[in-house]
Amino acid sequence: MNIYLVGGAVRDGLLGRPVSEHDWVVVGATPADLEARGYRQVGREFPVFLHPDTHEEYALARLERKTGPGYRGFTTHFSPDVTLEEDLLRRDLTINAMARDAAGALIDPYGGQRDLEARVLRHVSPAFAEDPVRILRLARFAARYAPLGFQVAPETMALMRTMVANGEAATLVPERVWAETDKALSEASPRTFFEVLHAAGALAVVFPELARLYGIPQPARWHPEIDTGLHVMLVLDAATMLSPLPRVRFAALTHDLGKGTTPAAEWPRHVGHEVRSVTLIEALAERLRVPNDYRDLALIVARHHGVCHRALELRPQTVLDLLEQCDAFRKPDRFHDFLTACEADLRGRTGFESHPYPQGQRLAKALEAARAVTLSDQDRRGLSGPDIKALIHQKRVAAITALPPIADERPGAP
Repeated sequence: MNIYLVGGAVRDGLLGRPVSEHDWVVVGATPADLEARGYRQVGREFPVFLHPDTHEEYALARLERKTGPGYRGFTTHFSPDVTLEEDLLRRDLTINAMARDAAGALIDPYGGQRDLEARVLRHVSPAFAEDPVRILRLARFAARYAPLGFQVAPETMALMRTMVANGEAATLVPERVWAETDKALSEASPRTFFEVLHAAGALAVVFPELARLYGIPQPARWHPEIDTGLHVMLVLDAATMLSPLPRVRFAALTHDLGKGTTPAAEWPRHVGHEVRSVTLIEALAERLRVPNDYRDLALIVARHHGVCHRALELRPQTVLDLLEQCDAFRKPDRFHDFLTACEADLRGRTGFESHPYPQGQRLAKALEAARAVTLSDQDRRGLSGPDIKALIHQKRVAAITALPPIADERPGAP
């Protein structure tokens, strides 16, 4: 029995990145051999065992054979006769198909170290095409390593396009699409995830609402980049710079979905796109089973980002209406996430990357002032519930009216 360190720990160790998890492959053993040593089996489809002390995962070397469409269409074969090289051959990318033996020596039968040095994401074998989830995984790795200069190998991109054309991407189940997307939104360059999917033709299959935005024009006065698809990627870039929270990045990504359904005769204007965006986000969230906190933030950003951009022009009463419509008094943290996503929308335009956003400051100050309003016992004397509510409303408007102007009140683009 021989045990090898494999996968991400080997890859990230060679890149000099922190290693948080260790995965192991066991060659020349049976389940009984591991159980006799105190390992506990946890895998159902194929044997995976937890180490009795470290609880790290140890998998028996295995082979896979394609038997049907989709990522579930496989049979798995494991036995003491399966070699390490055979096990590594079934993996997705060359940079994930390396191992280290007990002495720490690198075992690299498929050129993973070479591709690491060349900053290339390349499939190990044609078997890559048998599992559509690998399209999503590769796009996620591209999002993680884009700052290091990694690119998808041309032959791998061509293979993914063939997979999409053959209908493999259409077999992806919503849970896997969202699981990979959620992880990608936390990576260093989430934009790259969606751009790789778009280049492979898969974006139109798993995120048709996003793919539809490419080629849709916007007014050049406010959007020098013109193309709505490019704008959304720039907004996602800005959100990535402003917040580490994937829900904020998701809201930034989806805020303009309604522009994809604007009749061409109305271009480049998009009257009413906010309402259409809300409808599309609700359908997308239901289809992919997006978590409620992601969905709810995305909905208020889609519905109210235009009003937020005009915050410096709004009457105090209208500002208070916005706070109430966003449920800011009960959920102030979410409202601040809303402001961050709106700031990302402003900055996600060519030439606006460093533009100030005093609108966000004004609305944050307005919420702070309105939340500080209280009623004394004297104020409440003789008043019923509706009257008390009306008095609080009146005092909140007065508190917002009394706010001093923000230092930099240059209006942003709508």
